[in-house]
Amino acid sequence: MFAGRLLARLGRRPRCLPTIGGCPVSQETVSQGVSSGTPTAGASAIQLAAPSASRRLFSSQIEAESTLDSATYERVCSDTLDGLCDYFEELTENASELQGTDVAYGDGVLTVNLGKKHGTYVINRQTPNKQIWLSSPTSGPKRFDFVGTEAAGRWIYKHSGQSLHELLQEEIPSILSSQSVNFLHLPYCS
Repeated sequence: MFAGRLLARLGRRPRCLPTIGGCPVSQETVSQGVSSGTPTAGASAIQLAAPSASRRLFSSQIEAESTLDSATYERVCSDTLDGLCDYFEELTENASELQGTDVAYGDGVLTVNLGKKHGTYVINRQTPNKQIWLSSPTSGPKRFDFVGTEAAGRWIYKHSGQSLHELLQEEIPSILSSQSVNFLHLPYCS
């Protein structure tokens, strides 16, 4: 009875692979156990081969998770946020059409206020997760993982595959329409 319920759950949870003695079990074997209501041979030894604890599965199944060590993450994250801060300061200084703009960066948090009409972008580091988080008044909250190497990597929102810099390049030019905007020349957007 227990094995039948387990097999029924396996049929509803395709992300887990059933195994018998370490060997994968075909979907047909799982279906036979579910439809007959009786466990198949060796069903008492069925185990779920769940994804490893350090790997998360995402809807787009982009490249593997970053393997940055803490020191490299801090360096890449600081370079990214410093580059964004400098560029946002340059953009807002030249934006005569925007009133009440402000760019502030401290303690790993970059706050870009683009006035009452356009709202505030907050970009900050999340050291425990080795991520950069973005709160956008246009697209909402997103969490970016570093994918690739330090020499050729970028911050990716794994649900859509879009990079942090691509998202900013999509949203900011409509706000700063009087000037040319190019976030794709900044560090870690390749």
